[in-house]
Amino acid sequence: MKMINLFRKYSLMALLAAATIVTGCKEDEVEPPEEHEGEIITDVKLIFTNTNDANDVVEARAQDPDGEGAQELQIIDEIDLGTDQTYELTFEIMNNLDEDHGEDIGEEVLEEADEHQIFFAFNEGAFASPVGTGNISGDSEINYKDSDSNGNPLGLKTEWTTASTESEGTFTVRLQHQPDVKTATSGANDGDTDFDLRFVLNIQ
Repeated sequence: MKMINLFRKYSLMALLAAATIVTGCKEDEVEPPEEHEGEIITDVKLIFTNTNDANDVVEARAQDPDGEGAQELQIIDEIDLGTDQTYELTFEIMNNLDEDHGEDIGEEVLEEADEHQIFFAFNEGAFASPVGTGNISGDSEINYKDSDSNGNPLGLKTEWTTASTESEGTFTVRLQHQPDVKTATSGANDGDTDFDLRFVLNIQ
């Protein structure tokens, strides 16, 4: 009888040990959540095209020649727009680390529109439309001309009507990466920032 009880005792211990090993293996297999690895962006160009004059094109650039290195995107140009004019704003977003084979990051943003949105900030009074100071602070309705598959704005194409009076200020563009976050109400602080650029803006 003692031998049977002893056998049962050690059998139970063996089962518990096996269960612990199996549980430990399962715990080891749990992978940590993936961190966002931002796209390498070396060149961003804002292109303002006058809707009444296709030859009136204003470009403003930011560059980061070393990609993921110590430098960040540096503003190259100011934005000089005419008073009382309407412009369509589009973007050229590139990874040009390989000079012979530049990568169009703007195409990737368009393909992943459900996970991205561009937000804006500017000085009050700079524009007749949109009014206010932009949607980074949340108080303006931007004139988005594109959207994702859910009908939420993207921002690679927007429309801007300048004020009739001259002014000086700033114009900020922020590209947010928002996988599983982007909704009709998500904002400029949701998700991860791919770039955040503040240009000098002159309405003249």
